[in-house]
Amino acid sequence: MMKYDMLFVGAGLFSSVIANEATRQGKKCLVIDKRPHIGGNIYSEKQHGISVHKYGAHIFHTSSKEIWTYINQFAEFNRYTNSPVANYKGHLYNLPFNMNTFNRIWPDVITPEQASKRIEEQSACMKGITPRNLEEQAIALVGEDIYRLLIQGYTEKQWGRKCTELPSSIIKRLPVRYIFDNNYFDDDYQGIPIGGYTQIIERMLHGSEIQLSVDYFSDRNYFDNCADKIIYTGMIDEYYDYRFGELEYRGLQFETEVFPISNFQGNAVINYTDTETPYTRIIEHKHFEYGAQAETVITREYPKVWQVGNEPYYPINDEKNMSIYREYTEFAEKRDKVIFGGRLGMYKYFDMDDTIASAMEIAKKII
Repeated sequence: MMKYDMLFVGAGLFSSVIANEATRQGKKCLVIDKRPHIGGNIYSEKQHGISVHKYGAHIFHTSSKEIWTYINQFAEFNRYTNSPVANYKGHLYNLPFNMNTFNRIWPDVITPEQASKRIEEQSACMKGITPRNLEEQAIALVGEDIYRLLIQGYTEKQWGRKCTELPSSIIKRLPVRYIFDNNYFDDDYQGIPIGGYTQIIERMLHGSEIQLSVDYFSDRNYFDNCADKIIYTGMIDEYYDYRFGELEYRGLQFETEVFPISNFQGNAVINYTDTETPYTRIIEHKHFEYGAQAETVITREYPKVWQVGNEPYYPINDEKNMSIYREYTEFAEKRDKVIFGGRLGMYKYFDMDDTIASAMEIAKKII
């Protein structure tokens, strides 16, 4: 049996950061993934000369200079600024909520003072009341009109539940700006790697042995014994054979289409916030890199009910699921060979900079 210092189950960003640090220090690493490619959910591939984000839009953003410097070792980033647009029944609104949005919804609102006053009037019904659910929290933050037009339908599609059945914690912070600024993120650094994300993972995994289309559970005994340490980025409940119950996730379905035109929608991301449209957003990939190709590639993103065997995307961090997750983490803490990481292993929503920060912290401890 070939012996390794470290086995990585999953070839996504979390594993790749640690594997890169490990191989630099002379560790022998094996990286396996059940998908036929590296990169996890940030995998991108060329279609018609366009870098297509295979598993949904990924825009890198961070306020950490250390993490921005770190990721720029592996690719050159452009100056892309995330400025999504919302489509509600054919009417377009700028996101995040800013003066452009307010004037579009309320044409008589021209100044920040008028916008602030209008939102205050519309949220007055929640004054002195502690929000009990997402709907009440949203109305308390931005008022009735914005909630009905731009939050309710999108959120209910995304989570598959009524907003009155979702916890208020999901929407504790909404970006509301009393300036004419469509930049969604407040972070200091933002961009898209020129040529896509896959090159980053390729460079991070240089020096590691990689095996693709390999399921850890197909030969678990072998993989458990082939390395001194295991970094596991799959579902923690699956790893322990669901002994404390199944954790819940939301699934996604992607429908990609090529059009023989240079510009389909004029923006990289347009959210569909009504309930009648079955998808939550359309991504036009070329706009992430200011493409000038004669054709264009779009992806429609459909939320779906998740079942065991499907690809999990978003953990549902409600009270019931977090209680189950805590049982798994308490059980895992008694065993030191396996480290759980990433969105599935830690049952937590991570942005890419969060993923890197978490992986770097673990790398310092174990390497």
